[in-house]
Amino acid sequence: MKLRNVAIIAHVDHGKTTLVDRLMQQSGTFRDNQRVVDRAMDSNDIERERGITILAKATSIQWKDTRINIVDTPGHADFGGEVERILNMVDGALVLVDAAEGPLPQTKFVVSKALHVGLKPIVVINKVDRPDARPTQVVNEVFDLFAALDASEEQLDFPILYGSAKEGWMAESPDGPKDAGMQPLFDLVLRHVAPPVVEDGPFRMIGTILEANPYLGRIITGRVSSGIVKPNQAVKVLARDGKLIEQGRISKILAFRGMERVPLDEAEAGDIVAIAGLEKATVADTICAPEVETPLPAQPIDPPTVSMTFLVNNSPLAGTEGDKVTSRMIRDRLLREAEGNVALRVVEAADRDAMEVSGRGELQLAILIETMRREGFELGVSRPRVVLAKDEETGGWLEPIEEVVIDVDEEHSGVVVQKMSERKAEMIEMRPSGGHRLRLVFYAPTRGLIGYQGELLTDTRGTAIMNRLFHGYQPYRGDIAGRRNGVLISNDQGEAVAYAMWKLEDRGPMMIEPGWKVYRGMIVGEHTRDNDLEINVLKGKQLTNIRTTSRDEAVRLTPPIRMTLEKALAYIEDDELVEVTPKSIRLRKKILDPNERKKAEKSKEAMTG
Repeated sequence: MKLRNVAIIAHVDHGKTTLVDRLMQQSGTFRDNQRVVDRAMDSNDIERERGITILAKATSIQWKDTRINIVDTPGHADFGGEVERILNMVDGALVLVDAAEGPLPQTKFVVSKALHVGLKPIVVINKVDRPDARPTQVVNEVFDLFAALDASEEQLDFPILYGSAKEGWMAESPDGPKDAGMQPLFDLVLRHVAPPVVEDGPFRMIGTILEANPYLGRIITGRVSSGIVKPNQAVKVLARDGKLIEQGRISKILAFRGMERVPLDEAEAGDIVAIAGLEKATVADTICAPEVETPLPAQPIDPPTVSMTFLVNNSPLAGTEGDKVTSRMIRDRLLREAEGNVALRVVEAADRDAMEVSGRGELQLAILIETMRREGFELGVSRPRVVLAKDEETGGWLEPIEEVVIDVDEEHSGVVVQKMSERKAEMIEMRPSGGHRLRLVFYAPTRGLIGYQGELLTDTRGTAIMNRLFHGYQPYRGDIAGRRNGVLISNDQGEAVAYAMWKLEDRGPMMIEPGWKVYRGMIVGEHTRDNDLEINVLKGKQLTNIRTTSRDEAVRLTPPIRMTLEKALAYIEDDELVEVTPKSIRLRKKILDPNERKKAEKSKEAMTG
């Protein structure tokens, strides 16, 4: 059987998952009568809702006498840990670009990694059926992007196909013909992508994707570099530095055939397979025959840039909405997540009931929290903090800096530039991007970007598009102003009363609704001033026996501020927490008792003063 291994690289929303669906349908992977969920590759609920691919997946398609293994890469820079390793197990890449939007920075992240490992990309201009499509300019932009990323002559001489994955056709020019379906793409992959390079010698394979399976235990996917592997074969696992991690036997070998995994009797060099049976092997480890002494070279993993503390939920409402609340359950779940997600680092915090979780950005951590709350967990989560590094030479602190590209309507560009400079960002480019829009490029500290997405959408009436990419560590840029308003804190426990909330409206906007359960120390609104204020939202109306007109019975309340998880994480200060349960997102003070809180503030002032 002939083999080809390719990765698909695309920006969020450029049609990658739809393209894979079409390729499967036209190669006969799906029977005509088989009902297929739209976007079959996005199997995780959150992926479907947010329309982003988080975990890399593999599938395979048979075209004529060749099996094409297709690996889906995450487009989001927060999931970059996955990207580098995936690119090392393929021999070609399809770079999928929207015919109207052109290449965007997240494509840049993955493309730069692909060029760096020497892949020769095929460029696919998708969505040429859009009314605002501009395929010729987009090809020029792709060329400029490749050139800016130091592509070789060979890589710059890339083949191009145009088409619409939604309509199910590809062709060598934007106008078609459309009748060949996806065949031009299949044929181009067979011509342009080299068969896998197979080395001589005993069985060796590098772990690329890791997952935990309830029946089979750890499953590691990778490409077999040399030799043959069979079930029940004895193997050993070597770390990147050659240290022995474990010895064991392979219990099962699974291969991807369409959307399904099929057990194999043997896998040979060049194929991408998943193996089960090992207990400690992880990504970037070499799994090999017992006689092998040196590991295969593997990419180290990019450092986490943002960290958060996950705590046991100790609020008075703890355990009323979720069924997984103990520190042991939270700890086990986070350690299990870290097993399958190499871009995450999980360590126990000094406080026994807390875990420090570090990742590649607040999006990645917010997705982890959202996944856990859907599984029935309750937790308290701290404000995201950036992970600083020490400068070996000067001894000063370095902080993570990101390249931020914002596409915005001209009329809103002023407010964006002003807000970004307040967040200590430095503008490096401003140019028109067509249709009265501007493209602004900044280098900004990661900590200044926490929570900016929501503000940006408000400032630009939802028209701006922001993309971020890790740039490197640079000297600390000084303090960034945080939230300017204090908060309104409930001074008692019970259910919020509409009348009491109405009486307090002049103090500031609320974040709760009548009938919601509140407790002492819980944040119920935003104060109009810069200090915190304790209020009573439980106080009902004094009942008298004199009947009034019905006019003052119906209280009209201003709609509350709606707090999503991302918004809440960005909103809170260092002395506050977000309480996350399967049903609610509440904001609270870390220390609920007001007297204890004052004591803590005084001792902090004494230390800093």
